[in-house]
Amino acid sequence: MPAPTRNREQAQELLLEIGTEEIPSVFLPDGLRHLAATAERLLKEQRLAFRAIRPYATPRRLVLVVEGLAAAQEPSHRKVVGPPKGVAFDAAGNPTKAAEGFARAQGVPVAQLTVEPTDRGEYVVAEFVDRGAPAREILPILLPRLITSLSFPKMMRWGNAAVRFVRPIRWLLCVYGGKAVPFEINGVRSSAVTYGHRFLSPGPARVRDFASYRLALERKQVIVDQTRRRELVRELATRAAAKVGGQPVLEEDLVESVTHLVEFPNVVCGGFEREFLELPREVIITPMRKHQRYFPVVDKAGNLLPHFVAISNMRARDMAVIQAGNERVLRARLTDAAFYYREDRKRPLPERVAALKQVIFQEKLGTVYDKTERLMALAGAMAAAVAPDLTEVTKRAALLCKADLTTSMVKEFTELQGVMGREYARLAGEEARACQAIEEHYWPRYAGDKVPASKVGAFVALADRLDSIAGCFGIGLIPSGSEDPYALRRAATGTVHILWDVGLSLDCAPLIRTALQALGPRLSRPAGEVEREVGQFLAARLLGLMGERGIPADVPDAARRAKALMDLKVSAQDFQQLTITLKRVMNILPTDFTGRVEPARLKETAERELHGAGGRLRDEVTRLVAARDYLGALRRIATLRPVVDRFFTDVMVMVEDPALRKNRLALLAETAALFSRIADFRQLTTT
Repeated sequence: MPAPTRNREQAQELLLEIGTEEIPSVFLPDGLRHLAATAERLLKEQRLAFRAIRPYATPRRLVLVVEGLAAAQEPSHRKVVGPPKGVAFDAAGNPTKAAEGFARAQGVPVAQLTVEPTDRGEYVVAEFVDRGAPAREILPILLPRLITSLSFPKMMRWGNAAVRFVRPIRWLLCVYGGKAVPFEINGVRSSAVTYGHRFLSPGPARVRDFASYRLALERKQVIVDQTRRRELVRELATRAAAKVGGQPVLEEDLVESVTHLVEFPNVVCGGFEREFLELPREVIITPMRKHQRYFPVVDKAGNLLPHFVAISNMRARDMAVIQAGNERVLRARLTDAAFYYREDRKRPLPERVAALKQVIFQEKLGTVYDKTERLMALAGAMAAAVAPDLTEVTKRAALLCKADLTTSMVKEFTELQGVMGREYARLAGEEARACQAIEEHYWPRYAGDKVPASKVGAFVALADRLDSIAGCFGIGLIPSGSEDPYALRRAATGTVHILWDVGLSLDCAPLIRTALQALGPRLSRPAGEVEREVGQFLAARLLGLMGERGIPADVPDAARRAKALMDLKVSAQDFQQLTITLKRVMNILPTDFTGRVEPARLKETAERELHGAGGRLRDEVTRLVAARDYLGALRRIATLRPVVDRFFTDVMVMVEDPALRKNRLALLAETAALFSRIADFRQLTTT
């Protein structure tokens, strides 16, 4: 929480405006958050108390309002402890060279040093009190720091400017307590003057506070409050669509984008030829939303109408001129889309699979056709393990899922990959479940997106992501820092979201292994090493997902371990005997036993066999546990049972020789450490 102001009667409002060339709308939501957070941090560093911070933005300005900013810094009090009193002063109380040196180092006279008691005795102390500078002295230094600290995805330097910023800075407005705060950046000096809409009212206006600033800008066709603009965009779009008997599709991301594209929203409702409605819905909507930022219009049943709503940053005497321009642009895009759709349909989707041999997925990992073959094997294996009746349709969906990459429609509108695959597969007479999976295998496409709704779609989606992750890791293309050219982090996050939300009972470790086997000689790194790293990579994403959902990290891991034990209990005929053997190992060990095996003291053949078998298993069990393949680890540990049983038959553990007894207990402790990573077998029943 912001610190309360010390002297409220002296608190004043700070208004800062950074006037720029048009900032891309996609940068502004994060830019607003960064502006507020950076301002709060810098003000606190400078001990300038405030009541509240409010950021605003339009395409041509970033605005910060600080309410109740203190007139001066809060006082600061600190102490520096020096040498002990006995070292700093002699028996007569005169300062020694130690005291003089300490005072000189702190920049204070020796006479100002004091002596204070501490836990270690009495020590010399130098005390400093900073009563704080006026805000008007601090702000001209702090505000340039604030502006130059702001970061955007793309920064630029123009002309001879020394400071990089998201776009060229054209003016700076800064007012504190009704008076201008002077500073300069890249030759632009601050003032109490703002500027209106670039085309509708571009002239200057002098202001003294945020209230006069907001009023002056509204007169100059600028609504600076993005919340008001957002509400106005919704209201204007709804009214315009109602005039043609429909309602706008107001998706949040598009509303946000449009809000940050305009300074003063104006609306037009346009139309297009009804025959375009014969195209697939997404083919019509995509050019509207992605390319033109138009809102589609639908009837009460949700069916598309031949209309759209556009929010313009311009107002003309005759808005029909702007409407006609928007209609002309959309008509051209829809005409192109209709042409691509007709041409693509001349060649059925299954016939396009072979063309993927000419599309490179990754130089070392082969073509998209090679990837498709791997997807068929991996997705088919998942289906066979979980839902055998879906195996064939899953393989078919995997075969066709990338074929639409060769279509003209997807080449022109890349956002439609998967969607056009679904549509073209339907037109080719493919099974409905395969058609649905072709589209779904790209889900989730981004954070917060939906996951596949069908198991077939989930199998293909998982196979696609695991193949990419395993393949890239296998040739050394591992994400580092901000570098992730193949979007492997997003693929891994999508993988854990699908497994979690779809509820598939699939173990990642064998899937990773299958993916690596399918890649075969294309790998340039050891498969075991890659398997371990991919497992850890996915585990990190799982922990992130659990953190997002407020789930303790140990809960799902404990569930996996319990499931592995149950699976082993069902599948292993001698599970009861194995449990008895492992309990015997644990029960013979004293509480808190510590010790290491000395191989030279292993006298009996049975103890040497146990030591060798445990050593051979240790690395493999460690790798399987790290990859959370607990069932695989338990199965490997289970192979020790005959060796452990022979040890107890042939070897006396609790012998009189203390060194020999400790060595044999250490051998059992090493053995116990293998299975203790997964469960405490003493707690298991043998029934």
